This record gives sequence, structure tokens and C-alpha cells, in this order.
Amino acid sequence: LLLLCHTEEAAVIVSGLRSTDVFVGESATFTCELSHPGVRNVQWWLDGTPLHNNLVTEISEQDGRIHTLTLNDVACHDSGTVTFRAGALLSSAKLLVKGISLSA
Repeated sequence: LLLLCHTEEAAVIVSGLRSTDVFVGESATFTCELSHPGVRNVQWWLDGTPLHNNLVTEISEQDGRIHTLTLNDVACHDSGTVTFRAGALLSSAKLLVKGISLSA
């Protein structure tokens, strides 16, 4: 009797986060694509602070593989490191919020 054990291939990050520069009041969007769905313990962070879905922070998932974070109406103090964690997988990028220059 031969038993074949099918071990599920571990998910990998296909497309990681990219650093983004935006101006005060704009939205910043970060996207991370995984090789396949079903990864548990997905979490977004900004400078070590966990982010949760609310009016300012939109967290969404498409097909269980494409994870998106949108920070709306950003302010200068939102500049920092955005981190996406899914199980043991990790991707991070910089968010730079620039003030609007009054001198033309």
C-alpha cells in the first residue's frame, strides 16, 4: 500500500509593497500579491502600529491573493514604514507624505 502525502506548497509573495510618495490630503495605496489564497493571520502595520478597517484605513482582499491597504486623507505624521504580514511572509515599503509647497 502506497500513501502519497500531498504537502501544500507554501505561499510566497509574488508582488511586494512599493514605496509611495503622496501629498497631504491624498490617498496612498499599497498592494501585496500572494502566490495563492488561504494564508492566515494577515495584518497591516504603520510604523509598528497595527492597522484596522475604518473610515481612514481601507483594508481589502481580492481572490484571497491580492491584499490592498488604502490610507485616505493622509497627513505628514502618517509618513513611515508600511508593513504587510501574512503568516511568516513579510513585505514593507516607505510612505512619504509631502506637504504642499506654497511657493510656486
